[in-house]
Amino acid sequence: MDRLLPVGMSLLERNTLPDALTRAGIRQLLAVRLAEEASPTVEGDADRHAAMVASLRESPVAIETAAANEQHYELPATFFRAVLGPRLKYSCAYFPRLGASTLAEAEDAMLALYVERAGLVDGMRVADVGCGWGSLCLYIAEHFPACTITAVSNSTSQRVHIEGVAKRRGFTNLTVVTADVSTWAGPPVPVDVLFSIEMLEHMKNYGALFAKFGSWTTDAGVAFIHIFLHKAYAYHFETEGASNWMGRHFFSGGTMPSAALLHYFAGDGGWTCDRYWAVDGRHYAATSEAWLARMDAAGPAVRAEMVTSYGAAGAVKWTAYWRTFFLAVAELFAYKGGSEWYVGHYRWTKRRAGAAPAAAT
Repeated sequence: MDRLLPVGMSLLERNTLPDALTRAGIRQLLAVRLAEEASPTVEGDADRHAAMVASLRESPVAIETAAANEQHYELPATFFRAVLGPRLKYSCAYFPRLGASTLAEAEDAMLALYVERAGLVDGMRVADVGCGWGSLCLYIAEHFPACTITAVSNSTSQRVHIEGVAKRRGFTNLTVVTADVSTWAGPPVPVDVLFSIEMLEHMKNYGALFAKFGSWTTDAGVAFIHIFLHKAYAYHFETEGASNWMGRHFFSGGTMPSAALLHYFAGDGGWTCDRYWAVDGRHYAATSEAWLARMDAAGPAVRAEMVTSYGAAGAVKWTAYWRTFFLAVAELFAYKGGSEWYVGHYRWTKRRAGAAPAAAT
């Protein structure tokens, strides 16, 4: 396998590797990853997970944030308008009818799930931390006009895009901040609900982050977190080695959480999880397949964006890289029918000393 990777990468970078071979190679690498993460005994699995928790506690809140910006978030909005759905949701959508729902329907369905599961009520103060291209904060501004929303992104281009949409649509209840969440001081006043959608995968020291979330929310505040995860294993995205292509080009400094990982850190901010939901990985697979189809359909427009962003010399390679990224996401979350890697939704509340756990719904 290792001997074939350089040959495959050479073909891939010329955008001449057939998708069927790329997908087969991705599935092989996923099987290798599972074999590498597994220990011969359950005791070994537990020890390995404990070592991962310890390594995260010893880390900064985030590393390589500049690389993350360069890899994902400073491409022009026009590229993402061509590839993503109408709300520019750059994270897993939810298809009410897998194989039949449109990407637009799936974006709206997932956004509706967020506000329902978080218990959002019109008039609340809200923070959208790691807001991306604004799908959630703009959705809340539209559907909950009495809410006051602070949205945070570490990308200037994302802030400019969100502010432009808000201005065109007449939203006056939304403020967008460009900041590194690991050093941001927080919203001007504590919020009632804090949302974090696919941001923690770019973080390391979750204990420090949960402490920040605690200081940014009211005593009765809720934190709603959406992460992608592996059902049992937590690991770092590495950058060394031919097989660590994803970590090197799209997730430098990133983390793959396990389903249990956040529970080891939430207490640092006084949080307890009163409800957890699993979202079948096939929803993310369908999301990424839709992105790939839209990228391919956009054709000349995407090629022009690649030349603008990566230069004429790098345009073909990066067109192939972005296609491969979407293929990799699709194959990862479709693996074993969406039951190996998938999405977790967590609702966290603050438990006062001596108080009973909040009722789950």
